[in-house]
Amino acid sequence: MNRTDFLKTLSLLPLTAQSMNIAEFNSFTANLSSTERMPVLFVGHGSPMNAIENNGFTQTWEDLGKRLPTPKAVLVVSAHWLTRGTHVTAMELPKKINDFGGFPRALFESTYPAKGSPALASEVKEIIKSTNVGLDHDWGLDHGAWSILKKMYPEANIPILQLSIDYYQPASYHYALAKQLSALRDKGVLILGSGNMVHNLRMVAFNRMNEPNFGFDWAREANGLFKKHIADGNHQALFDYEKLGEAVKLAVPTPDHYYPLIYTLALQDKKDDLSFFNDQLQGGSLSMTSVMFG
Repeated sequence: MNRTDFLKTLSLLPLTAQSMNIAEFNSFTANLSSTERMPVLFVGHGSPMNAIENNGFTQTWEDLGKRLPTPKAVLVVSAHWLTRGTHVTAMELPKKINDFGGFPRALFESTYPAKGSPALASEVKEIIKSTNVGLDHDWGLDHGAWSILKKMYPEANIPILQLSIDYYQPASYHYALAKQLSALRDKGVLILGSGNMVHNLRMVAFNRMNEPNFGFDWAREANGLFKKHIADGNHQALFDYEKLGEAVKLAVPTPDHYYPLIYTLALQDKKDDLSFFNDQLQGGSLSMTSVMFG
């Protein structure tokens, strides 16, 4: 079975979310016609090398880019942009950020010249009422964004924005904030959370990174718990992940790579279907497990 057929046969489960009034939009979305409601993705991004390698994970990203409705813009919540307060990139030409070290020169020299959208950034600022959103002109696109999008949309012809994660706020805060973005889905904006459900770099078995689906017992346990609660729609348990036992404490030693999942959960609609993809462990203590709603 090829990956396209595999994704089409994944389990489909109805989940819930809330919508916003589309009438709140003006400059960017006023020029866009209503579209088929866009899906929401949480993507396990893994190593930056995925940006220039061809493997099972990247083949799935390429397939998603071909078969999903073409977005008018992409808004990324990446584990690699942690701030005090919430900010959105608002420049015309976001720079590619090489936020890593020790990798081959080819990775640093790769490009992804996607444009931004100051107009959409201003609207994101406007529709988020729970906090003052800063318009950022300094950040750009970190590897949590461009490593995935380079595979999904290799022509770099779709505007890309990033929304930062206020690292000083709990999961429930991020969930409530993300709900306010729901109406973007009806205007052709793909919202993508980028992180890893299980992410413990201190315990990675680097000598087993190429071993297919290798995971420590605790990583498998934690990944299974996350998937169960996602499938059951038990968001409260996912907010209170620290209460889920020792396996989850090892899986999420810090919440940076976990919080993007919370943003995507908040954007589920009651009519959405759910499917998991790239559901594999890597290096013992990392999970590439990804989720699509819609």
